[in-house]
Amino acid sequence: MASLDFEQEKILFRKYYENNHDQLIEAKDAYVGMIRTLISESGVGEATKIEGRVKDKEECIKKFQRKYQGKLEADEQPYQIRDFISDLIGVRIVCLYEDEVPVVSELLQRHFTILNVTDKTSAVESTEDSFGYKGLHMDLTVHPDIAYHAKSTAIPEICFEVQIRSLIQDAWSMLDHKIKYKRSIPTDLKRRINVLAALFELADREFKEIRNATLDLMQQATVTQIESADGVVEASGQAVTFGVKTINAFNFLPIAGHFFRDFPFDDEKVDDFVQDILERDATLQKADLHRCLNENLKLVREYSEQVKAENPNRTFTAYTSIRHCLYLYNQDKFERILSRRNRERFAAWLKTNQVQPVTAISCNK
Repeated sequence: MASLDFEQEKILFRKYYENNHDQLIEAKDAYVGMIRTLISESGVGEATKIEGRVKDKEECIKKFQRKYQGKLEADEQPYQIRDFISDLIGVRIVCLYEDEVPVVSELLQRHFTILNVTDKTSAVESTEDSFGYKGLHMDLTVHPDIAYHAKSTAIPEICFEVQIRSLIQDAWSMLDHKIKYKRSIPTDLKRRINVLAALFELADREFKEIRNATLDLMQQATVTQIESADGVVEASGQAVTFGVKTINAFNFLPIAGHFFRDFPFDDEKVDDFVQDILERDATLQKADLHRCLNENLKLVREYSEQVKAENPNRTFTAYTSIRHCLYLYNQDKFERILSRRNRERFAAWLKTNQVQPVTAISCNK
């Protein structure tokens, strides 16, 4: 029963908290699981962190006392402390980039009931005097008819808070809480904090721009179609010289993807693999790689089938196939692209089958 007796309401809140603590933990875990599944299945972005917590009961009481008690008692409005703690359960989502924050927010708004939204980014940007971390806070509840809500019957019908931040915003938030500055700090210190906040904001913006530029490079490489081995390419309807382009991680993917359509090329592995190639031939062109695979892959696939038939547990990935093709393409430069054992085994197979690839003769630079 609501009252205006703060001491009594503190006792009742502590009792409520202790009696329901296990349910709150279970609810927190369920909410985190729901959100992690939603973000993963939607493909809206890459969340580097999705974590939850149940707020400490004494922190809840302090928050109520600081934000609500005075006005409620001045208005003689009876209260229960738990009705004013919207972040008893909290979930934090950290996105890689700032522009993913509103996208994740929109996703949650489609799957949960929104009680309140606090845009700390707008609050900071709307004044020149304010400084602090940015981010988006949302108070949510689960839709009664949500598809997977039926699987979580132990979830109490309480709201929870979600904080959505970029990786840089999250870093600034942690520093912000450590500094614990006040509005009355000296002007010179305030200026230094504003400079620091601006540097964090600039870093957030630059990471996003670098990502966009990288995606543009990958898109340009993807739409580039190799027309012939003599180096003519159609890119956005215009003929350009292909042979002047040295192989790199961006233009490697569309070429390799053309020959290995079902193989999942991981960006980090591609970067390392391309560096391995360039260490052996720093001038290898896109047209060279295309010609190398086009003229040697059929032979390498015959070899890989025999290897796997003799040893079913052995893998022969796209990277392995490309290594063998490069070895055939230029045995002087790419001799060590294969390990000694693999090189000897491959050479023995070629000799046994009396194979002498055309590329190994005509293109041995």
